[in-house]
Amino acid sequence: MLQNIDYLKEFPIFTVLKKFVYIFTLLIGLTFTSFAQSKPAGPGENTEAKLIKCYPIPATTVVYFDFVRGYDKSYTFQVFSFIGKKVYEVTNPSQKITIPLDEFYRGFYYYKLLDKNGDFIESGRFIVVK
Repeated sequence: MLQNIDYLKEFPIFTVLKKFVYIFTLLIGLTFTSFAQSKPAGPGENTEAKLIKCYPIPATTVVYFDFVRGYDKSYTFQVFSFIGKKVYEVTNPSQKITIPLDEFYRGFYYYKLLDKNGDFIESGRFIVVK
């Protein structure tokens, strides 16, 4: 058997192969990393950009909703408490909606955007802390 393979280091082909293995390993790692980052969203994940930007989260005294894109005056904007009770509604909203939180309790709230036919367009959530 080969007890000592140090004499193989003298051959330049092994040095070249060693470098090739390092480069190949690096390229394979980069390839799998790029696959992981470009993976499409799974079921239940929204890949489209939101129409409404909600801020600040968490909200204390007031919460703002800005239409980032796709604004239409015929929309209906609704806010629901965690248990599903409608606490706010506006039809034909402006491009920026401001809701004072004086009458809101601490907790999670959900907003829903509907078109003129009442069909669902978008929803989201925000938190009220007092």
